[in-house]
Amino acid sequence: MSFGIERMFDYRDIPAVGARWCETHERTPAVVTTLQHPVNSSTLHQRDFEHVKDLLTLAPGQIAGLSGIPGSGLTRIGMSLLAPYAARGPLVYLDVRGWASPMAAWEMGIEPERLVVVRSNDIVTWSRIVAILLDGAQGVYAEVPTGLRDQVLYKLAALARTKRTPLVLRPLSGGLPGGVAHLNLEVREVLWEGTEAGHGNLTNRRTLLVASGKATRGMVRTIEVEDDGTNDLRVVPHLGTQTTRPVEGRIRAG
Repeated sequence: MSFGIERMFDYRDIPAVGARWCETHERTPAVVTTLQHPVNSSTLHQRDFEHVKDLLTLAPGQIAGLSGIPGSGLTRIGMSLLAPYAARGPLVYLDVRGWASPMAAWEMGIEPERLVVVRSNDIVTWSRIVAILLDGAQGVYAEVPTGLRDQVLYKLAALARTKRTPLVLRPLSGGLPGGVAHLNLEVREVLWEGTEAGHGNLTNRRTLLVASGKATRGMVRTIEVEDDGTNDLRVVPHLGTQTTRPVEGRIRAG
């Protein structure tokens, strides 16, 4: 079994023993953040708001499945689900594509020394690597390679529940088989703001998500998440409605 490990530090001169250590820069200590949920009583009932707040969290042993196009903010959303567990110990990102950046985790308030990036694109050993990580990490974000058998994912889901390790799965294509995830989040639409004229700076990203699974109590819910590049993600309070922004800069998934 072969894979690479990168441990993210916010200080220098750490010896590299048994792994390839990533060169880092000095960083200001961060505060762990989660998705923010502002309430607007005119557009969202308090009971619905509380339900949204609860479903955008992961309890120990619960699994979230993320699916959607690259650039839609799913990495930041996934890391925000795991961020509360960073205070207990290390979180691990299993990078299959080979170009994952720790910045998404840092921006969610996860300290660099609390993040380990494991890189492997070997579909044969992928499940063994995830099983090892579930046994030792406080939370795991894993990209799922294309072509993996459903039975492998069912076994890992059972292991995550047994070990009480929160697990975020990001399939590189398609979605997860039914019954694996407690919460499924699928990107339906992405709106980038700041480039309406065909040029400019990307200042804000709004992602329209469809949530399903046990977390939604059998219902399909629509959630819009706003990301302005800071260490906060916020849920836009008009739950269940389509965005009324102009179509320029909007990317539709599927």
